Amino acid sequence: MRKPSPAAVPDELQRRLGVFDAVVIGLGAMIGAGIFAALAPAAHAAGSGLLIGLALAAVVAYCNATSSARLAARYPASGGTYVYGRERLGDFWGYLAGWAFVVGKTASCAAMALTVGSYVWPGQAHAVAVAAVVALTAVNYAGVQKSALLTRVVVAVVLAVLAAVVVVSLTSSSSSAARLGVGDDATFGGVLQAAGLLFFAFAGYARIATLGEEVRDPQHTIPRGISISLGITLVVYAVVAISVLTVLGPKGLAEAAAPLSDAARAAGADRLAPVVRVGAAVAALGSLLALILGVSRTTLAMARDRHLPHGLAAVHTKFKVPHRAELAVGAVVAVVAATVDVRGAIGFSSFGVLAYYAVANACAWTLRPLEGRPARIIPVIGFAGCLVLAFALPLSSVVAGATVLAVGAAAYGVRRSVAARTP
Repeated sequence: MRKPSPAAVPDELQRRLGVFDAVVIGLGAMIGAGIFAALAPAAHAAGSGLLIGLALAAVVAYCNATSSARLAARYPASGGTYVYGRERLGDFWGYLAGWAFVVGKTASCAAMALTVGSYVWPGQAHAVAVAAVVALTAVNYAGVQKSALLTRVVVAVVLAVLAAVVVVSLTSSSSSAARLGVGDDATFGGVLQAAGLLFFAFAGYARIATLGEEVRDPQHTIPRGISISLGITLVVYAVVAISVLTVLGPKGLAEAAAPLSDAARAAGADRLAPVVRVGAAVAALGSLLALILGVSRTTLAMARDRHLPHGLAAVHTKFKVPHRAELAVGAVVAVVAATVDVRGAIGFSSFGVLAYYAVANACAWTLRPLEGRPARIIPVIGFAGCLVLAFALPLSSVVAGATVLAVGAAAYGVRRSVAARTP
């Protein structure tokens, strides 16, 4: 059967993005506020085993990225694992992946908002976080979206700030390579928990896969874009973690409210600390804006499919945005940001996102060789790694995450039961 011409399918998005654009989008999604927020909770869990936790998180992220890339090449449509799960495993698994994404990324929004508060006004972090959520929800409601140019600017600012912290930390007289060794404070469980928390900072690579309808030659562009951006991000994170550890040590890093600015101050670069705070705030605000956009659009898609209340599928007649979905997401994020700490938000977010990628790896396992199936070991390690890291997270995060997923599954069952009884 002949493929329809582009003119016959006017609803398709235009394929304009190449490899470079995909890499920039991946870097913008990953190299952001995550590195400013996740190091301290991870150091609290792993102590001097922080770098091992970072390596484990990177391995799981690589497997997830590979599985996601192969699936995105096979299904170059917006929606990510929400689409893959439905196509490969059935409607329920697609729904569960979408539900895990929404709840996990909602917690990510709260974590980013709290990061803004921690760096801008540590004493009033929760109040600043709520104010940031309200302000950006209002911006999104008016239809203002972050442009590709702004993404590049934010990435450049963040990389410049991170480079400055690395240089002053590694050249400081207070630096000590001995602090990088794995000491008695590192435990196997703590390292796994740190890996789960640090996974939070890698999760943005899926942004490339969700743009499948807008990428040129998706079978090649998406895998390359994900691999390159993930590799660059890992190098950046490793260098930053090493430099901060050499100045603060595991204990100092674990206790830091704003670890990168604290590292700059400990290295004797007091004038750099305000710059780091501004850079962290810019990164967190950029990530928060993108996350609210992403979660509200996924909420819109699920509401259209009636997996969420159908009223959330409404589009504003003037601003042409899913205004009810945006207001609902903003309200939930504001409540979470007002009531939890950064570690709790990151842990809950990581649990939801790891569940999302566990479904992605299960989908990748079902691919046939002619469909671009990755080496069998990749989805196996990815699936097992997601489950291990998810249940190694702090107990409160595991209980809360599992409960929310169970509530989502129950809601799906009730909806299907009602639909089956409806004539």
